[in-house]
Amino acid sequence: MFFRKQTVSTINATQTAMNERVAVNLAQLIHLNQFATSLQLWQTRKPHAKQIGGYVSPFKGRGMEFDEARPYQAGDDIRAIDWRVTARTGKVHTKLFREERERPVFVWVDHRAPMFFATRGVFKSVLAAQLASLLAWTAHQAGDRVGGQIFTDTQHHELKPRRGKTAVLQLLKQLANTQTLTQTPHPEAIQSALGRLRHVVHPASLIFLISDFRHLNALGESHLVHLSRDNQLMLLFISDPLEGQLPPTGYYRLSNGTQEVNLYTGDKQIVQTYEQRFILHQAHLQRLAKQHGMRFIPCQTTDNPVQILQHAMRY
Repeated sequence: MFFRKQTVSTINATQTAMNERVAVNLAQLIHLNQFATSLQLWQTRKPHAKQIGGYVSPFKGRGMEFDEARPYQAGDDIRAIDWRVTARTGKVHTKLFREERERPVFVWVDHRAPMFFATRGVFKSVLAAQLASLLAWTAHQAGDRVGGQIFTDTQHHELKPRRGKTAVLQLLKQLANTQTLTQTPHPEAIQSALGRLRHVVHPASLIFLISDFRHLNALGESHLVHLSRDNQLMLLFISDPLEGQLPPTGYYRLSNGTQEVNLYTGDKQIVQTYEQRFILHQAHLQRLAKQHGMRFIPCQTTDNPVQILQHAMRY
């Protein structure tokens, strides 16, 4: 009898672990709260008032508090040129601002059909939800307002930035409840979501965009560029190892739960074309981010979400 109970317990534990790898689990997202204090996404400092976020932001932006003027350097924002100092010294100077205040933190999460996939680690959608949760908890502990947008191929769920634990829990519940309702990707869904984001986000926000950015086109890129002008953008690029490198020569069976497809990796031309497409996609996103002052953070389904953010915010 004891052996049987032990076997059932082992099976249940294995099933639970498997479920957490393919489906967003609310309890797991809440549990991530304990790791938020170790992330140090922002340089903490004692706040001047309870309603002001307790950090001096290392992210670029035009804060409310003037810090100093220094000689202009290549790449500086021309809007920040200090014309008085420039006229007095005869050399172009740039104003530096220190962001010592609360700022809205907005988490934009992709839950389209392609995100419900992985060959190793966890589903891309699960990793995206974990990263979003960690960021939301960290922002909450810093005293910031937290909001978000979660979208599928056919739906958009938006939460206005609010302060407090309740705002974070509402975001986590929406992450757990939002599942893709279609197996057919809609290429325009990401463009639509970015367009809506431009209308709901407030200037000077810190925006984390978590996605594989599949089907992002010129319109979507223009939305990103416009957003980057008045906000700080962080692009968290989610991918599965299979998307960047196919396995050794052989036949492989892939399934989405209802359909199956056989993959043959013996054709070198097909393999090269496949892998090159991913390389170009990632490189293009990196260039876009660099050109417009966004941060680009690559994330794989086999990575630990806490370690991803610890490493990313080190710079």
